[in-house]
Amino acid sequence: MLRFMSLTLFCTMASLAMAADLRIQGSNTIGANLGPALVTAMLAEQGLHDIHSVPVIPPNEHSIVGTNAQGQQIRVDVAAHGSGTGFTALAAGQADLVASSRPIKDRELVDLERLGDLKSPDAEQVIAIDGLAIILHPHNPLNQLNTEQLAQIFSGQISRWEQLGGIGGTIHLYARDDQSGTWDTFRELVLNRSGHPLSSTAQRFESSEQLSDAVSNDPQAIGFIGLPYIREAKAVAIVDGASQPMLPLTSLIASEDYPLSRRLFFYLPPATNNPWARALVTFTQSPQGQAIVAQNGFVAQSVQAGSVLPGSHMPAQYQTLTRQAQRLSVNFRFEEGSASLDNKARQDLLRVVDYLKANGKLINQVTLVGFGDAKDDPERAQLLSKLRAMAVRRELVKSGVVLREIRGYGAQMPVAANTEDEGRLKNRRVEVWVY
Repeated sequence: MLRFMSLTLFCTMASLAMAADLRIQGSNTIGANLGPALVTAMLAEQGLHDIHSVPVIPPNEHSIVGTNAQGQQIRVDVAAHGSGTGFTALAAGQADLVASSRPIKDRELVDLERLGDLKSPDAEQVIAIDGLAIILHPHNPLNQLNTEQLAQIFSGQISRWEQLGGIGGTIHLYARDDQSGTWDTFRELVLNRSGHPLSSTAQRFESSEQLSDAVSNDPQAIGFIGLPYIREAKAVAIVDGASQPMLPLTSLIASEDYPLSRRLFFYLPPATNNPWARALVTFTQSPQGQAIVAQNGFVAQSVQAGSVLPGSHMPAQYQTLTRQAQRLSVNFRFEEGSASLDNKARQDLLRVVDYLKANGKLINQVTLVGFGDAKDDPERAQLLSKLRAMAVRRELVKSGVVLREIRGYGAQMPVAANTEDEGRLKNRRVEVWVY
């Protein structure tokens, strides 16, 4: 037995002594489970065998090893210490691919410009959609909060549950650590909009699982977490501005209508010559890769059609549309300050066309519905919403799609507050409906 353990330890040490063939650093949200699962499946697709994880001492790190047909071992290292650490490692030459649960920052773009434009379509790869769930203890009676209340809670301005009509007592705050993309997203979507800092009383966690478990065991707790990590806690519905209350449901997160939805990314330097990095990105965007995204609790970007219940907040013509057609799980959105489709939308065009072809809906079966933000001129918003739908039509026509109708509803039915750029970008969207 001792000889077997010594041999196992020797093999493990020998494996780790090799230089990694692919080094992924960044988000704990991605790296905890999704990243290793994608790596394992990609290596199998590439024909490797005997794929297994090698024990690694530091927490939140993984090393996955497989053997190719020539008997050579291929090793992929995944370090999941927060999105910011990924870009730092890339700049230092210690990573080949960054996993990030938030978009690259302007400062990071400048620091890494020698590696190419990391905002280009080939470099910035949206691999999944996630929703930040606001979680409470399962017995907390509150079912709904708005983003303004969240800012006041996590900054300490609201410090007792009685102020919210909930159970009595002091509110206990639980938050991810400073290196986390989950924290960056929460700060950007909630705290920064109100100019509030996080309260110094908040307990900070590097691990998503530990944070969720702490909330579910503390009746006074509130925290924020990625969708797969709700676990035993209770998620509440969120309101942003004039939006309807939304739970972190798969359909609302897939369309990015849920106020605290976010994109998960791989960032691949355009000039990279690492074949394993490119293979992983390609595999992740494939139907097989997106199936693994869903299996790990995130929202895949595969296109599905679903029914929408009509509501009193909808224009009459839109209510009719909900009764006659189904909405696809994709919203097209645009680059900031531009009529050009953003990088995710470019990938989604291919997915939508594939869906329409597979379901025989290329000819007169599609209606595009555009929306915008109010600003100071509702009539201009109405026009721009229709122009955005026309921009999507131009791209679909190139693939042989003949549309049934184009509509523009201006600033109606907002999904986010129009007071900040982030909200306005979410409201500038084009929905796809099929008959």
